[in-house]
Amino acid sequence: MSDTIRKSLLVLLGLIWLAPVYLIIVNAAKTQPQYAATSPWQATGFDGLFENVAAAWTRGDLSGAFTSTIIYSVVAPTLAVLIGAAAGFAIVALRLKHGFVWFVIIFCSTVFPIQMLLMPLFLWYADWDLYDTRWGLILVYAVTSVSFAAFVMRNFFTGIAHQVFEAAVVDGASSWRIFWRIYLPLARPALVALFILQATGVWNDLLLGLTLTKSEDIRPLMASLAALTGNYGGSTAPVLLAGGVIVSIPTVLLFLATQRAFSRGLSLGQF
Repeated sequence: MSDTIRKSLLVLLGLIWLAPVYLIIVNAAKTQPQYAATSPWQATGFDGLFENVAAAWTRGDLSGAFTSTIIYSVVAPTLAVLIGAAAGFAIVALRLKHGFVWFVIIFCSTVFPIQMLLMPLFLWYADWDLYDTRWGLILVYAVTSVSFAAFVMRNFFTGIAHQVFEAAVVDGASSWRIFWRIYLPLARPALVALFILQATGVWNDLLLGLTLTKSEDIRPLMASLAALTGNYGGSTAPVLLAGGVIVSIPTVLLFLATQRAFSRGLSLGQF
């Protein structure tokens, strides 16, 4: 395949990938009469963009949800990445007895879809007063992210020669010190890439947010955005699309700000 054909194919795939983004922005910028009278593909300017953004922000009470979602997207992935790294370190560096069995047990939690766990999870949260609390959502987000984090970090740590651990032990370093001062710094690119993936997943969550929360200041952004379509939301399509633009901007900025570190983490071949 020649370079011209390859580049043309990549451009075509890029345009297909960006088509939904174009549709969201174009229609979020329309007034309701413009949206009803024109094709979704037709751009009509930005007459209604700021009005729609303001309406989505106020009707959906996105300010409180925005703060809560930032907390969830920072705290839960951080806990998951650290716990997953600790599990990978124990299995690979500490040569944990039956380490592969423990790894399989941890990773097997991904076999069951989260939909199967919603009812028992809801009942357990209600019994333990975790329903509609920020700590409850942080806990479930962290737990559901640990298995993938452990999988990635276990694979990464297998690429570090065990002699590094042995040399540190000979020098008198404890296992805890080796983990924090040697293994985690070596795994920084993988940790950053993993954190970005997990934070994006938490940010875009809808199912757990709808199931385990009800308060406007506790539920995450996607659940608040979904409330705009309810019986009491009654928002028009341009307003809903403007809300989609609002909640998408932080993840785009995150990728733009960390794209170099993210690319380095992916280039390690561990994902």
